[in-house]
Amino acid sequence: MEFAFYFSSGAAVVATLRVITASNPIHALLYLVVSLLAVAMCFFSLGAPFAGALEIIVYAGAIMVLFVFVVMMLNLGPTTSSQERAWLTPMVWIGPSALSLVLLLQLLWTLFAAPTHAPLALTSVGPKAVGVSLFGPYLLAVELASLLLLAALVAAYHLGRHEAKE
Repeated sequence: MEFAFYFSSGAAVVATLRVITASNPIHALLYLVVSLLAVAMCFFSLGAPFAGALEIIVYAGAIMVLFVFVVMMLNLGPTTSSQERAWLTPMVWIGPSALSLVLLLQLLWTLFAAPTHAPLALTSVGPKAVGVSLFGPYLLAVELASLLLLAALVAAYHLGRHEAKE
């Protein structure tokens, strides 16, 4: 388990550095997805599968919302599809695909390998404990975050309307 943690944290660091140094925003977002998957693998290797699953669901959803916001705000039309095809050559997908494949193999190895007696006494965090934490002392923060996301969605809709540009 220690190897899985250190390897996925190393992949997260490399992918995050590529997010920062990428000049193309599409490449940066692809590496961001790989980085978030690597962080989820860190949670899985630490014995928090529910937190890892929430990481994948929430942040994969957040990435998709980010794409939607960009499309709504920039109003990309059919004229940019050829430019986008030129940007997304097969060479662009090699780095994120390789890191994602390694993380997938590591996840499968972690899930189906024989249990080892790790020196760390890790306990599993269940959904009930997460729910009690989120809707207990952090209820106000969760509700404020949901209102902020709703306001961002409404603002992106109004900024991306065709009538507002005329």
